Amino acid sequence: MALNLMNRIHWLDPLDPDQPFPPVSRALRDPDGLLAAGGDLSTPRLLRAYRAGIFPWYEAGQPILWWSPDPRTILYPEDLNISRSLRKALRNRPYAVTFDTRFREVMQACAAPRPDQHGTWITPEMIEAYCALHAAGHAHSVEVSDDTGRLVGGLYGVAIGRVFFGESMFSRVRDGSKIALAWLACHLQHWGYRLIDCQQATPHMLRMGAQGIPRETFSALLDEYCPRPGQAAPWRTAPALDVANWQPQREDGCP
Repeated sequence: MALNLMNRIHWLDPLDPDQPFPPVSRALRDPDGLLAAGGDLSTPRLLRAYRAGIFPWYEAGQPILWWSPDPRTILYPEDLNISRSLRKALRNRPYAVTFDTRFREVMQACAAPRPDQHGTWITPEMIEAYCALHAAGHAHSVEVSDDTGRLVGGLYGVAIGRVFFGESMFSRVRDGSKIALAWLACHLQHWGYRLIDCQQATPHMLRMGAQGIPRETFSALLDEYCPRPGQAAPWRTAPALDVANWQPQREDGCP
């Protein structure tokens, strides 16, 4: 990290997990959203970060970097764009979908090398930290498996109140990650969750219905929906939900 950049951001003490983050309004514009560095990935610090709209994102060999970009990319569950091909895949039910049964495997699959990427930001340190979050009931996974039990798609993230903070997804077959996202969005709407945080804009998520909103608006949404009680862990799929025929509809408010 360049010296001038190191001098422009707040540094966190790894020995003080209760140390507060600086206000997200202090995040840099270039690179967009970089707020702080250092600290650790302890469960208390991670939960405090997500609640404030901050997430860690860094590569091996770098210090832990904390981000809060503006605008923020989010997906309202009712805005999920289900294409004809995805609807067909959901109705044909070629794969089994579960929640919170193979969290570590999903993270490891998300960390695997991809043709369009150099390395991975999901370091072994991060895997252990989020597995600890999962064990404490704060992090969740969606698993898509074929008839042999092989994972072919999935995603994971962190839930606080009625907000789901998406972290990463993977797909080993066509529509594998999209199936996971459809099951997640359907269940989140059923459970009264208001939004899925996608962090940054990607063509894939924008096609799925995500949108950018001002960071100030995102913070206000967190203040409204994070204090509300969420679905108890571990998460399980609801047998009564017909995901294949789910028709997302915008709601005026969260029940």
